Amino acid sequence: MSVPAAPPGQPRKAATAAWIGSALEYYDFFIYGSAAALIFPTVFFDESDPATATLLSLGTFGVAYAARPIGALFLGHFGDRLGRKKIMVFTLILMGVSTFLIGCLPTRDQVGTLAPVLLVLCRVLQGISAAGEQASANSMTLEHAPSDRRGFFTSFTLSGTQGGQLLATLVFIPIAALPEDQLLSWGWRVPFWMSIAVAVVGYVIRRTLEETPAFTQQTQSEGVAKLPLAILLREHWADVLRVIAGALVASVSTIFTVWALAYGTSESVGLSRSSMLWVGALANLVALAAIPLWATLSDRIGRRPVFLIGAAGSAVMMFVYLWAISTGAYPLILVLGIVTFGVVYSAANGIWPSFYGEMFSTRVRLSGMAIGTQIGFAIAGFAVTFAAQIAGPDGDDWFAVALFTTALCVPPVLAALTARETHKVPTELLGVRAPGEKNDRERVAA
Repeated sequence: MSVPAAPPGQPRKAATAAWIGSALEYYDFFIYGSAAALIFPTVFFDESDPATATLLSLGTFGVAYAARPIGALFLGHFGDRLGRKKIMVFTLILMGVSTFLIGCLPTRDQVGTLAPVLLVLCRVLQGISAAGEQASANSMTLEHAPSDRRGFFTSFTLSGTQGGQLLATLVFIPIAALPEDQLLSWGWRVPFWMSIAVAVVGYVIRRTLEETPAFTQQTQSEGVAKLPLAILLREHWADVLRVIAGALVASVSTIFTVWALAYGTSESVGLSRSSMLWVGALANLVALAAIPLWATLSDRIGRRPVFLIGAAGSAVMMFVYLWAISTGAYPLILVLGIVTFGVVYSAANGIWPSFYGEMFSTRVRLSGMAIGTQIGFAIAGFAVTFAAQIAGPDGDDWFAVALFTTALCVPPVLAALTARETHKVPTELLGVRAPGEKNDRERVAA
């Protein structure tokens, strides 16, 4: 049975809501990354040991990624049972509230070790929220989109993510330029306080969305799965593993936006905070244009080749970018940063929403995307912490960090090479094997 077409204008409305919602949500998520690299080592940790303080601060950045698989289990379950819309509204409210609370936290000087404990708790809530955001928004846009333009429409979620990252960076540029005493007393709190608008704006935007035709038809015909996870692990276990492996490519993003920022502003390189923040801002600006272009290309030539360009290309470009930072030559850093993150990485980043989402059927799509991506993202989140250790006591062994990032790009390449090409498969047949087609277990046995 074919899925009925979405009402006129609904695919565009869903994509717009996904873009704006993801931008607002990931503004919250990424201002933490900038603060963890530039502010929190001083505010929440022991200043007498700067290297350890930085390591612990970057570790709290990864805590949210550790919480994301747990959030994915619950939010994926309810998203496949209750619908995509309810999860999209819930995640925005949770992110807005938890981020606002970070801006209200007392510092280490005020309450001692309780300060970093409260910081970690708020970061865990951010991670739970993020676990359901992209999967629900991607499912919503994919199931509303015309079959031949699923790549383009689902890319709006990731364009929104980049928009949020850009906004977070732009907000931190004037904040980072404040005098040191103002920055460390009240200035760093302002970007977090601004997030209260997320809950209000996000609710207004997303409450008017209609549920997707695919999910509505599923509930009216076969009904929703009582235990989506059981079906997912029985029928789609290999695709879940592919998504986990593919999601490791997000290590490129976390290394670029957090570790490279800390490295570039360290004593060994000596660049200003504003200079390095502008590299990220301009790279994200270019990514806003590159992501839908790569996604449109994937609608024509397929998901696999475009994803491979992004994963393999990022492995190479991270060497070049981190080397450029080691030279301290800012024009070179700026250009290579834009090419690495804004252009090459966007090839994988822009099409994974359709690439992963098309692996699963409607009954388990949100669970499959949420669980698979969040386990992979959890590893990617802690890549920053590992990078800080690999970089040595002085934090300047960029070659070791580049080699580590390249190693994390190998599983995504293998995942793409073993995946099915789905860009021409009708929406109602996604995740369904053709008659006589072997499943992954049968192919392995053969």
